[in-house]
Amino acid sequence: MNPSRLLKNVRLGIKTLMLHKLRSALTLLGVVFGVGAVIAMLAVGEGASRETLDRIRRLGSNNILISSQKPAEVASGGDARVRMSVYGLTYDDFDRIAKSYDHVTNAVPAKVIRKEGRIGARTLDLRLVGTTPAWFELLERDMVAGRPLLDADGRDSNAIVLTEHGARRLLATRSTIGQTVRIGGSYFEVVGIVRSEAGSGGDIQTPDSNVDAYMPIQTAVERFGDTNVRREAGSRTRELVELHQILVQVDDLENVMPTAEALTRMLQTNHPKGDFAMSVPLNLIRQAEATRRTFNAVLGSIAGISLLVGGIGIMNIMLASVTERTREIGVRRAIGAKRRQIIGQFLIETIVLSTTGGLVGVGIGLLIPWIIARTTDMPTVVTPWSVLLSVGISAGVGIVFGIYPAIRAASLDPIIALRHD
Repeated sequence: MNPSRLLKNVRLGIKTLMLHKLRSALTLLGVVFGVGAVIAMLAVGEGASRETLDRIRRLGSNNILISSQKPAEVASGGDARVRMSVYGLTYDDFDRIAKSYDHVTNAVPAKVIRKEGRIGARTLDLRLVGTTPAWFELLERDMVAGRPLLDADGRDSNAIVLTEHGARRLLATRSTIGQTVRIGGSYFEVVGIVRSEAGSGGDIQTPDSNVDAYMPIQTAVERFGDTNVRREAGSRTRELVELHQILVQVDDLENVMPTAEALTRMLQTNHPKGDFAMSVPLNLIRQAEATRRTFNAVLGSIAGISLLVGGIGIMNIMLASVTERTREIGVRRAIGAKRRQIIGQFLIETIVLSTTGGLVGVGIGLLIPWIIARTTDMPTVVTPWSVLLSVGISAGVGIVFGIYPAIRAASLDPIIALRHD
């Protein structure tokens, strides 16, 4: 079919559909909502998946996070009202990890202590993290102001780095860098403010929180020791934990999982109580990507049902159109129109219907994610492939569901068609 003939048939198809504006518009709705649902649902799913993957990647694809974990039964002794719990990672564990594995390029210890921070009349329960400057290298966290910890910050240093949330709570109405924070009986100078990834939702284990205060690990051990005392229900629980976390960086992605397995075997040998937990961001990334593929397939299938319903609506209106135009078909056949020309005419009408519905649906599908993103904190991402897929499916629906009515129209006997009232 030459282009001029095709354009003429398209114009004829549009003119025929416009004779029944309301019926054509109602038929379009099935395709419009189907395409809009496909794009909007995939945009919501893609946005949520990307947010999760981004958070995991910011933990470091090459990193392994090992945490102390209180076992069901821990060592205790002495007065029942004053119990001592000994568990978790040790300095020896850190030394073995840092020195005994060829693929480990860096290891960072972290001691976590809960203390109240005070500036003037303002107080905040802080999560003190005694660590090394490498902490800020292994975790991609933006510095909001000042500087991170440096190698020059040693045992006698009073330098401290706050998270942005903690700084807003403690340093409201004050200048930031250079302020003095009282923690316990010691005073520390704020040298930097870092942005934390914690507190953004989800169930991903992150090594930081939004109330962190970072200091050199030598300072944390010197000022606060390894024993923490907790008071609860009239009793005191003393916990002896040398290290709460160890961040391990591996040289290559291919070596992450083998190294994690080797570290697990070593820790299981030295910690028969199982007082540790391991999190591998690379493994989480792979799981999240697999979940995203499944999630998108489910959402696409659900939304595709709407397109199926729209296609059935198109078939219904075209069958009704064939019945209404039986005499017209008979006249065209009597004056020499071929079957393929009749099939082409009806197929063009169904494609015009489905494509028009698809284009309108694309507009709705782009609008819904925009509204969701503007009115909620939920991220949405409209991908080009979802738009192209939706439009392609809508055109395909027009062809698939238009074939039967078109063939039925072309199969009418011209004599019987001319007698039809």
